[in-house]
Amino acid sequence: MKSLSYSLAIAALVTSLSSYAGEAKIKWHDLDDYTDARPANEVKGPFHKRLVKNFNKHFSREAENLPEGYVFNAEITNLDLAGDVRFGMNEIRVIKPIYMPKINFTYSVTDAEGNVVSEGEADLKDMQFMDRIRSPRANEANYYDFRLISSWFEKTLLPELGIEPKKAYR
Repeated sequence: MKSLSYSLAIAALVTSLSSYAGEAKIKWHDLDDYTDARPANEVKGPFHKRLVKNFNKHFSREAENLPEGYVFNAEITNLDLAGDVRFGMNEIRVIKPIYMPKINFTYSVTDAEGNVVSEGEADLKDMQFMDRIRSPRANEANYYDFRLISSWFEKTLLPELGIEPKKAYR
């Protein structure tokens, strides 16, 4: 009897997890054309590859809050990473309140049948990004940029679609 209830619990968990499995498709322009997608003390090519990979991964993580079959499509039109690169003997990214993260993109969300259920433009910036409570993730690369995206998903896109977010990036 116990094994049957464990099996039912596992089946219910798998079903609930698979009901939220949206995906993200992100289109980027030349990163040199964005306001600030500059590396600090590293080679530009590998930095840009890693930056795109990490942002795509983060958008995909947020899109997992969408129902199965839904697709979040975005075209990144501008990016201004949190902080500013200072030049000297060693180039470093200085994080100060005046160097807020900004990201602009056009987006659409399609359902499993390919119908557009939401679309628009997002011009995101967080002028108080350093005043918020910091999480253990605060030392991760692009933490403030990712938190900006997560906040938009949680407070704007998901409520617009009538979806309760199941996880947030903090």
